[in-house]
Amino acid sequence: MNQSIHAAAAPRAVGAYPHARRVGDLLFLSGIGPRDAQDDSIPGNDYYADGRLRSYDIIAQCHAVFANVRAVLEAAGARWDDLLDVTVFLTDMAADFKACNAVWAQYFPDPAKAPCRTTLGITALPTPIAIELKCVAILQSPASLAGKCQCGSAI
Repeated sequence: MNQSIHAAAAPRAVGAYPHARRVGDLLFLSGIGPRDAQDDSIPGNDYYADGRLRSYDIIAQCHAVFANVRAVLEAAGARWDDLLDVTVFLTDMAADFKACNAVWAQYFPDPAKAPCRTTLGITALPTPIAIELKCVAILQSPASLAGKCQCGSAI
């Protein structure tokens, strides 16, 4: 199976690509940023009158990007616990890594159950965002979920 996923609850892609692609039991998410799905605004960004970015709030952007990832996962029939691997792109590693880690720990409090992660410092993203996530998840078949609660534990 090779299926394109478009999530109505996530912001539209900035290019000609889907939010995600399912290939067999794997779900590959395109780069997901923190833009708001309703109005394309970027949480925590403050602009000068001429439209240039004055400052941003990495914590607000982290929470927003996690919400957008969740929206894409849910549109594909996946859950938060199905994430296997996350690549984090930060435009200012020195300033934002610590705050990003703190927010990450809120969403993944148990490192043993957290997805694998790589964090990269980059110079820019295509919109004035400070973070983008690239994720891979596994889609559980209904048969493999039988007898398990939402958290994946046997019941």
